[in-house]
Amino acid sequence: MIFDYIKPGDDSLLTDYAHSIGAKRTVHWLPLLMLVWTFWIFATPIFQTGDSFPNWLWPTLASFAVFLWLFFRVYYRDRRQVIWCALGMVALGFAVTPVNPGAQGYIIYGCAYLVFSGSTRVAVRNMLCVLVLYSFEWIVLLHFYWVYLLSAVLVALAVAFMNINFLRKQEREAELRLSHDEVRRLATTAERERIGRDLHDLLGHTLSLIALKSELANKLFDRDAASAKREMADVERIARDALAQVRRAVTGIRAAGLAAELASAKLLLQSNGVHLECEIADVCLPVEVETALAMSLREAVTNIQRHARAAHVRIVLEAARQAVTLRVEDDGRGGAIVPGNGLAGMRERLAAIGAQLQVDSQRGRGTVLKVTAPLPLSAGAESEPAAALRRA
Repeated sequence: MIFDYIKPGDDSLLTDYAHSIGAKRTVHWLPLLMLVWTFWIFATPIFQTGDSFPNWLWPTLASFAVFLWLFFRVYYRDRRQVIWCALGMVALGFAVTPVNPGAQGYIIYGCAYLVFSGSTRVAVRNMLCVLVLYSFEWIVLLHFYWVYLLSAVLVALAVAFMNINFLRKQEREAELRLSHDEVRRLATTAERERIGRDLHDLLGHTLSLIALKSELANKLFDRDAASAKREMADVERIARDALAQVRRAVTGIRAAGLAAELASAKLLLQSNGVHLECEIADVCLPVEVETALAMSLREAVTNIQRHARAAHVRIVLEAARQAVTLRVEDDGRGGAIVPGNGLAGMRERLAAIGAQLQVDSQRGRGTVLKVTAPLPLSAGAESEPAAALRRA
């Protein structure tokens, strides 16, 4: 297909739109869909005059070729060129309207893309200036019926404000992604600092003791081999104890995952006007279990934000002697669940630790996602990440 050889610029409208909807490939269908409305550029004069081959045809064909070139650049080239392409479309509308009233379509396209010319205030000002000047040409200079102009103005305003809303939504989503990244970065930084402090506290005294005992054993080696041997045995024991302590400490490197995901979930849902309730049990979770639960929570909250249209969400973490249960409930629209890559990846991740996933979704009554994961018998004491979750 010809579009497979057309690559949009990194700062083009088409690339921005693909990023906003999470598409992995260029959405070439969008420009093609937008071209459907050019039908009226040719249909309007035919319906008005009934003549399929009047004097307006050749100027319209020539202007349409220029329009297609400008239209291509709007979607596939740098966004800084959009303003000039939009003004070019407006110029085509002013030039061709005297011979073809359907050229008002060029004005509509131009106004639609003028919204990308800067701030909302500047975009609206530019668009209103174009519409006022075009109205002057239509009514005062050409003496066309104002009723036909009214429809063009209303359509131009509607499309332009739709694009403004789309632009503002893109900006909000970009800010939200930055906020999520910042939450995770801060959580990672805090965890690294905690691990650094723990390692310093654990190893500072231990390594000093090992150094002293090794020095003592070296001095005793020639005159009291038995005492030197005992000192070296103490060094071995202390080193093994230190190694076990280090392993226990670094086990928590990723243990803040659930706390970070809960904070991110609050940010995501509350920014979309969704009320969130949390009930988090105090439980020490193994790293692999907490990581799987954190990723499941992220996927569940993302699906709620994208598809559920919920007003309330409840997240519950319950712990028993041999299992921990994560339940995410929403009051959204519910309905049949279409398995996708996210849900399939969640099942695979949970299956790797012996956990089970249950999804109950009823139309009009919301969705309940339940994850049950096994716990070691020793799990039950409160951990620092769990305490952080409880405080959240």
